[in-house]
Amino acid sequence: MSENTKNTEKTEKTETDEQDAKAAAAVTDAARPEGATPSRRAVIGWGGAGLALGAAAAGGAVALTRGRDDAPTAPVADTGAAVAFHGAHQAGIATAVQDRLHFAAFDVKTTDRAELVQLLKDWTRAAERMTAGHEVGEGAYGGLPEAPPDDTGEALGLKPSRLTLTIGFGPSLFDGRFGLAGKRPAGLVDLPKFPGDNLDPARSGGDLCVQACADDPQVAVHAIRNLARIGFGKVAVRWSQLGFGKTSSTTPDAQTPRNLFGFKDGTRNIAGTETDRLAKHVWVSGKDAQGPAAWLDGGSYLVARRIRMNIETWDRTPLAEQEDIFGRDKKEGAPVGKAKEHDEPFLKAMKPDSHVRLAHPDSNGGATLLRRGYSFTDGTDGLGRLEAGLFFLAYMKDVRTGFIPVQTSLSRHDALNEYTQHVGSAVFAIPPGVRDKGDWWGRELFA
Repeated sequence: MSENTKNTEKTEKTETDEQDAKAAAAVTDAARPEGATPSRRAVIGWGGAGLALGAAAAGGAVALTRGRDDAPTAPVADTGAAVAFHGAHQAGIATAVQDRLHFAAFDVKTTDRAELVQLLKDWTRAAERMTAGHEVGEGAYGGLPEAPPDDTGEALGLKPSRLTLTIGFGPSLFDGRFGLAGKRPAGLVDLPKFPGDNLDPARSGGDLCVQACADDPQVAVHAIRNLARIGFGKVAVRWSQLGFGKTSSTTPDAQTPRNLFGFKDGTRNIAGTETDRLAKHVWVSGKDAQGPAAWLDGGSYLVARRIRMNIETWDRTPLAEQEDIFGRDKKEGAPVGKAKEHDEPFLKAMKPDSHVRLAHPDSNGGATLLRRGYSFTDGTDGLGRLEAGLFFLAYMKDVRTGFIPVQTSLSRHDALNEYTQHVGSAVFAIPPGVRDKGDWWGRELFA
C-alpha cells in the first residue's frame, strides 16, 4: 500500500470519527435537560465514536444510522437518555421497563441509627449522579493517588441507559435496632409459606433492597457495585440477582415481551400512563398512609420471587398442552377462543387450572399487580440442566390484598406448577420518591 493511500484512508477515518462524535453529541444534547452541563462520562463518550455509537441495546432499540438524511430518529427511550431521579414516586416502578436488571438485598450491619441515616443520604447522592450519567463523587480518576477513587470506573464512556435505582425496606429493618418498630406499616407482612415453596434462606429476605434497571447491563451492575462499596462495613450484600429480557411491559404500545417458556407475559399489566389504575392498585396514599404508615405516602410495596423454571421438561411438552396451561396461544398471545392478544379473555372458556384464568383479577377479587419481572440464567444446577427462570417483581398498594390472594390461588391450582418452583422470596416497603436535592431515601421514615 502506498503512503498516499494510507494518508487518504487516515483522513477519511478521521472525518468519519468526527461525524460519529457530532452525532453522539446531538443525541446526548437532545436528551439533557435545558441548562444542564455535560458529565465527564458524556464528554468521554463523545470523544470515542466506538463508545458513543456502539451497538444498540438489546430489546429492539432503534439504531442511529450515520450519514443518511432519511435515518430514523431514535425515541428518547432508545437513546440512552437519563430518567429523572426526583419526583413524588421513585423511578423504576411505573417507568418504562428497561431491558436489564441487577437487584440486590442487603443486611444492615451497623447498629448505629445515625450511621444508617448517613448511609441513606450518601446512597441518595450517589444515585442522583449515576442515574444522570455522572460518576460518583469526584470520579474514577484524578484524585489523590494515595486514596481509592470515588467511582469504580467501569461505566466510564457509557450513556445513562435509562438507569433507575429503587430502594426498599424489608420487615427485618423494623425489628427495633433503629427505633423503627412502631413505624412498620400494616401492609408490610411476612409472606406465608405457599404450597410448593422451596425457599432458600440465602436467597430470601433482607433489611434493604436496591433495584437497578438499565438498558446496559454494565450500567446496572456499576450502580449496585458502587452502592455496596459506599456501604462497606455498614451493610453487606445478602443476595443479588442479574436479569435480562424483561418479562412485562409498562408501555401500552410496546410489543409484549416473552418469558423463557416462549409465551407473552404481562398483556394486561398496568401501564405507566394509567394514573387511575396506578392510584388504585400501586401507590400507597390516603387512609393506607396514616398512623405508622404515614411515611409511606406516595410509596408502594414490592414482592420479589425467584422462580426456577424446569425448561427441559417444558421443552418436551406438546404445544397444545402448553397453550392449555397458559390459556393463550403461543404465536399471537390471544386468549382461548379469541383472535388477538389484547382481546378480553373469556375465562370460562379456559381450563380451570390455566394460568391466565387463575391469575386474572376477576378470579381474585380484583387484585391487580404491576409486574416488572426479568428472565435469568445462572449456569447449571449440577445435573445437566440450566439454572434458569423468572425473577418476579411486582408492585402493589397492599401485599395482603395484592400478591397474597393471587399467589394462594396459583400455588394451589395452577397447572404451571408442574414446571416451576419458587426458590427465593422477599417483600419490601418502597418509600416515596426523593423530592429534591435536599431530600433523601427514607427521610420520612427516620424523621
